[in-house]
Amino acid sequence: MAMNAPSAAGASRHGRLKVPSIGLGGAALGGMHGRVSEAEAAATLEAAWDSGVRYFDTAPLYGHGLGELRVGATLRSKPRESYTLSTKVGWRIRPLSSAATGDGNLPFQRIIDYSYDGTLRSVEDSLMRLGHDRIDVAFVHDVDPYNHGPAYPARFAEVVEGALPALVRLRNEGVVGAVGIGVNNCDVCLDFLAAADLDCLLLAGRYSLLDRKAEIALLPECERRGVGVIIGAPFNSGILAKGRSGKFNHADNAPPDVLARLDAMTQACQSHGVSLMAAALQFPTRHPAVLSVLPGPRSEEQMRGIARAWQEPIPEGLWSELAAVSPWGAA
Repeated sequence: MAMNAPSAAGASRHGRLKVPSIGLGGAALGGMHGRVSEAEAAATLEAAWDSGVRYFDTAPLYGHGLGELRVGATLRSKPRESYTLSTKVGWRIRPLSSAATGDGNLPFQRIIDYSYDGTLRSVEDSLMRLGHDRIDVAFVHDVDPYNHGPAYPARFAEVVEGALPALVRLRNEGVVGAVGIGVNNCDVCLDFLAAADLDCLLLAGRYSLLDRKAEIALLPECERRGVGVIIGAPFNSGILAKGRSGKFNHADNAPPDVLARLDAMTQACQSHGVSLMAAALQFPTRHPAVLSVLPGPRSEEQMRGIARAWQEPIPEGLWSELAAVSPWGAA
C-alpha cells in the first residue's frame, strides 16, 4: 500500500529540508512508553516500509540508544537515497557504572549536553548506532521549561551558542542535511525562531484536532520565514486514535472539555463515514507550513492501521464541522 499524500503538503517548498508527508516517529519503538520486543520493533519498521513510509525519526533518548539501533538496523538494508532519516541531540548517552537497568533500556544513562563539543560527540555517537555516515535532519531535543524549569533560559543560551553552531558546521560539512528544534511547546519554537536561523521545527503533540493553538502565531510565522514544520504525536498520545480509552498527552484521564470535544468530533466523523483516526492523522498537513506528520506506532498492527487511515478519503465538509467543534486557535 503506497503512502501517497492526501494533501498538497510536501518537501520542495523549504530549501534544504526535504521530507515525505508522512513518516514514523520512533519513540515507542525505542521503548519510551513501555517495552517493545526486538521482533515487534523490526516487524513494525518493515510494515512501515512496506506501506510506503520513507521518513523515519528517532533519538538517543529513546531507549537510551535502543531506538537508533533498531531504526538503523532496518534502514541499512534499504537504498540510502530512498528515505529520510532524522535524529536528535541534547540528550547524550553514556555507560552506567552498573549494567542492570531493569526497564528495557540499554545499560546507559542520559545526560543533558547542549554544548558545541557535546553536540559533535552526540552526532558521532548517533551515526555509529545508526550505522550511517550522515543524518538528513538533526533536531535539538527537549530544550523547554517542562524539562529544565527555571534553568530554561540558561539552556536556551547553551543551544544558541553551542548546539546550533555545531549542527550548522556539520550541515556545511555534509554530515547533517537540515537543522531544527524538536520540542512540544509553541512558545519555545517562537523563541528559537527569533534567535536562530532554522531549517525546520519538530512540534510534538501541539498541533492536532484537539490542540490548534499553533495556528495563532507559530504556524503563520513559520510560513512567513519558510521554516518547515513536522508534526509529531498527531493522536495526542492515543485519544484521537482510540477514543475515550486512549491517553491524552500521556495522562490516563482527559479533562471534561476535551472529552466533550472528542465526542462531538467522533460523531461528526461517523456521520461522514470517516474514522476519527484518519481525520486526526491527515489534519496537520492541511496547513501550508506543515511538511510532514509523524505518528508513533508500537506494533505492526498499529502501523497497518495508520497506513489505512492515511488513505481514507475525507470529504471537505467534515473539516469545517471539526473546526466548529475545535475552533481556530483552540487548545
